[in-house]
Amino acid sequence: MKVGFIGLGNVGAKLAGSVLRNGFDLTVRDLDSSVAGEFSRLGARVAESPKQLAERCDVIITCLPSPTVSASVMEDKNGVLAGLSEGNIWVEMSTTDQQEVLRLADRVREKGAFTADCPVSGGCHRAATGNIAIFAGCDRNVFESVFPLLSAMGQQVLHTGPLGTASILKVVTNYLATANLVSICEALVTTKTTGIDLATAYEAIKISSGNSFVHETESQVILNGSRNINFTMDLVLKDISLFQEIAERGQVPLEISPLLIDIFRDAQDRYGSREWSPNVIKRLEEATGLIIQAPGFPAEIVDDKPESRGDEVVITKT
Repeated sequence: MKVGFIGLGNVGAKLAGSVLRNGFDLTVRDLDSSVAGEFSRLGARVAESPKQLAERCDVIITCLPSPTVSASVMEDKNGVLAGLSEGNIWVEMSTTDQQEVLRLADRVREKGAFTADCPVSGGCHRAATGNIAIFAGCDRNVFESVFPLLSAMGQQVLHTGPLGTASILKVVTNYLATANLVSICEALVTTKTTGIDLATAYEAIKISSGNSFVHETESQVILNGSRNINFTMDLVLKDISLFQEIAERGQVPLEISPLLIDIFRDAQDRYGSREWSPNVIKRLEEATGLIIQAPGFPAEIVDDKPESRGDEVVITKT
């Protein structure tokens, strides 16, 4: 299987690294030539355009920052569609809009090729070690074709159903993570006002019914002060806005979601679109004059779980 990977950003570079590390024939493409050059030194080929990459590969993966960028990479004159052949598979690993995935998939189908939307979840630290979770929305035969590749990048691989379902579930889970981040920020700041030690508060939350994946990861970099979770304000705002669009299409009168959008718009205006997302807590730090930090916490989260081939998550129905 010849694999092409377009988009070597915070997540994409780590996923592509797993592909290369697991022995696949890999060709990469990124606007940052230095990142692509590093993959070349590790044994990957570098394509001059998405079109050239698609011409060389059986499976073409895109992992890009927005639906607009994905559309450009696919549809430009030297885009992926111009290089696709019958039987190729396009794997969209970006967090994107379901409607856009379906639209582009129609164009892929015209070429006699197939599509799977396969966003990931679990943080950059797990992407680096091949232990991230992957959702896969596609026909079952397509899923079985790309499963060996997906299992090299992720530990838990869930076939979510038809094309587009994975993109919806990814946006849903990112919305939940954002809601949890904002509530954790409020909890830590409120706790600080009582004089309770924040390291003690961290452990109390961790062993309680209030615990979560977000607390175990993002609370640590908040308390360290680095706030580095490898995820930025603009990406959060994109994801929760996509969730709001899904709700509006379904005529669901949400209350928390619009508030989260307002909070992150304000944070982005204050601190910049490329600021780390946990620094949304600075809004409360500035409002109270408090610094929410404590000794003993890491500047960045590292996955210490050994790398192993992933398994399909089997849904039990009774």
